[in-house]
Amino acid sequence: MKLPLVFLLILCITPLFFGRMRQLPGWLSFQALALAWYGLTDGPQGKAISMHDLLTAAEVVVLRAVLAPWLFSQMLARRNEPDLELMPSNLFTWGIAVSLIALAFEFAQATSSGTDAFVLGVVSTAVVISLLLLSTNATPPAQLAALLYLETALALFETLLPEAWPLPAHLAVSATYVLTVSIGCWLLSHASTASFSMAEKAARDKGLG
Repeated sequence: MKLPLVFLLILCITPLFFGRMRQLPGWLSFQALALAWYGLTDGPQGKAISMHDLLTAAEVVVLRAVLAPWLFSQMLARRNEPDLELMPSNLFTWGIAVSLIALAFEFAQATSSGTDAFVLGVVSTAVVISLLLLSTNATPPAQLAALLYLETALALFETLLPEAWPLPAHLAVSATYVLTVSIGCWLLSHASTASFSMAEKAARDKGLG
């Protein structure tokens, strides 16, 4: 069990129970930093860090720890919605969340062993959390956050592969992540602006009437 994985697991689970929407960019940034940290320490003890490891970690930091949280925070600022909880705080939803996280690690233990089992457990937990967000929070920013959790799970799953993905595949995954965040934030910001303009026009027409 490696320390970066423990931090990543904590950073994935904590927002689900105690996080609020406007805190989410910070949580996403810390998750990306933990992911980059794990990418640099993954492998046998004493293994030298390769150029591929350095480039991958730099990419994770730039795209996932800086660019994506910044775009997400700008989108939240434009929408100016209430700072709601990510998941409803009640014993029913918390019980479901704890049960699903436990099942995710049970699945990992049944299919892998050693460090790989813990990695797969964190991957399964990130997938479970994304599904919980999709099912318990219908706000558009939370739906986009669920997709980003899935992207984090996909990036962590790459470390389980015997060989790193070839460069074209890696670039395709990175491009998908950037496009998901950029287009999603743009659409949500645009929808918010359009809704505000329509509401303002309706109020003005009502006042004239």
